[in-house]
Amino acid sequence: MSKEQVQVLQPEGFNKSRWTQLPRDVLIGHEAILQLPEIIADIKPGKSALLITGGTTREVAGEAVANLLSGMYDISRFIAGKLDSSTLEECAKAASPVDFLIGIGGGRVIDCAKIVSYKQGKPFISVPTAASHDGIISGRATLPTENGSVSVEAHPPVAVVADTGIIAKAPHRLMASGCADVISNYTAILDWELAHRIRGEQISEYAIALSKMTAEILVKDANLIKPGQEEAAWIVVKALVSSGVSMAIAGSSRPASGGEHKFGHALERLIPGAALHGEACGIGSIMTMYLHGGDWREIRSSLHHIGAPTTPKELNIPDEIVVEALMKAREIRPERYTILDMGLTRESAEYLVQLLYEE
Repeated sequence: MSKEQVQVLQPEGFNKSRWTQLPRDVLIGHEAILQLPEIIADIKPGKSALLITGGTTREVAGEAVANLLSGMYDISRFIAGKLDSSTLEECAKAASPVDFLIGIGGGRVIDCAKIVSYKQGKPFISVPTAASHDGIISGRATLPTENGSVSVEAHPPVAVVADTGIIAKAPHRLMASGCADVISNYTAILDWELAHRIRGEQISEYAIALSKMTAEILVKDANLIKPGQEEAAWIVVKALVSSGVSMAIAGSSRPASGGEHKFGHALERLIPGAALHGEACGIGSIMTMYLHGGDWREIRSSLHHIGAPTTPKELNIPDEIVVEALMKAREIRPERYTILDMGLTRESAEYLVQLLYEE
């Protein structure tokens, strides 16, 4: 039966529906990792698990998780190096015989667990060791390719266990990047509203309100985000979870991904690894907020207080590369309309980059 025939058979009147996927359990706090056995017992995902870690995060939290679950579940392990097709294939083989997966680490490790579990139709639990971006809870994953990073469909974790003591010990650059990722929600929702006005794209007022509120709270608490402080980890992780929920409500990444993210992905293509995902989005958000006519200085000031970069120079990235990333941003997900898709000229792009250095 064709799509047209299905539409003909639909009754007149209201017929909207939305499937919102959210984690069943979210635990954030001091020594939260110790309650992982109780979380798993509540979810009942099965009797065998694959623990996916990175080389460093295995020592930071992987061994602790293995010891906690030893004797209760059949445990196997997999160390995810760089996230590529080869790693995903090896991880898929390791995950094939188990009931559920646990991703213990940063964005790369959790995305690996997210993608493999999604493809195999198995639940996974997210145990972040850093608060570097909202991927710890979202239903999308970032996959590096030869042409830069791309966002791919996956599913959200069935549970999130975020130990603020562990996260606070991670390099502050990671937490500052997570803050920048959330603060960039400001411009993401402006781009979404722009697409609604110009192209009639559907929006979710609930998702927009939650995304905006999350960014506002981080801006208000910017002075509390200090290196090594567990309270800072508490604030940032809650914000990342809230941002992830807004995406689940929307059914897409729209509430947290606009022109600033397209710029970030374009920058990654041009100079891979020079900036963390959130760092690039934060800088992109300053520039796109200027284009929207909003308070770009407030965003810049908040990022500065948190310790996130606000200029290409801080990341040792040449200004001309950033100009090129602004120009190429429209090539990233062209179906996602943003203010960078409205005919930005090279002269204007150069001005935006110089604006970042303005006193």
